[in-house]
Amino acid sequence: MDNQDISRREFLSGSILAAAGLGLVSLPSFGMPAYIKNLGKPNSLFNGVQIGVISYSWRSMPSSAEQVLQYCIDANISAIELMGPSGESFAGAPEAPSRPTGQRSQWTAEQKAEADAYSKKLADWRASVSMNKFIQLRKMYNDAGVKIYAFKPSALGSNNTDAEVDYAFRAAKALGANQATIELPNDAGQTKRLGDIAAKSKIYVGYHGHTQQTPTWWDVALGQSKYNAMNLDMGHYVAAGFDPLPLIEAKHDKIVSMHTKDRKSKENGGANVPWGEGDTPIIAALQLMRKNKYKFPATIELEYDIPAGSDAVKETAKCVEYARKALGA
Repeated sequence: MDNQDISRREFLSGSILAAAGLGLVSLPSFGMPAYIKNLGKPNSLFNGVQIGVISYSWRSMPSSAEQVLQYCIDANISAIELMGPSGESFAGAPEAPSRPTGQRSQWTAEQKAEADAYSKKLADWRASVSMNKFIQLRKMYNDAGVKIYAFKPSALGSNNTDAEVDYAFRAAKALGANQATIELPNDAGQTKRLGDIAAKSKIYVGYHGHTQQTPTWWDVALGQSKYNAMNLDMGHYVAAGFDPLPLIEAKHDKIVSMHTKDRKSKENGGANVPWGEGDTPIIAALQLMRKNKYKFPATIELEYDIPAGSDAVKETAKCVEYARKALGA
């Protein structure tokens, strides 16, 4: 079965109907009887394949933890890779100053000093914060039917302290996630550092990539620690000139999550496009996951231009519906 087996007309009509119906769903009232609490909960586990989303998909919209949860419910998504700001703001992180435009080299001395002071303040907060608010956030999401499987705070870089890195994994664990995600560093010393600290919490580091991904790109990091793992982006992998299906089969046991988007191939220009219009074998990949019972989630990352009259939540709902049909659910 290929992308042409789901006709454009069927895809759009089914997705629009689903999005319209899902838009009527709201957060369940906590404290209601159990049979009522089960109503209105999202479910994007289709024939054994978990479809998730990264909250970055809704970057064009307000993104408090509560708002992100509502977007999940409206789009029928029951699992998420949560970006750091939503989770950290909920937990009481110090508010960031307005970020000046342009490169840091173009900032004034005062702007640089303000940014440095905030980084120090945030690092101190991360090193000392209780995990109670993250546990509370996990419960809020779980009670609404949404699992947090990954956390992506800006705490895993080479300039972050060991205490911040350790915090990232402890917070991920408190949220119920089994992974914290970051772009794969070029420095092998940094991936070893992250893998070693991750081992303390038994949380995986899911290394993400863009068009620099190759079949062997993760190998050094994977060889350093069993907690170094792959956050494959198969859309970017296609735009880099590769077929993701052999990689998924060969390294499925190293993949902890897989960003899923449709892009044109390198030969066709690499553009991000609505699902079903590009060269990424989304249907084949999802069906491979179903056939072989792979348990890592397929994470929707919405990067194509949002059409006039729509919004990021409606477009994400279309992707969920596309995946549901591909999986025969």
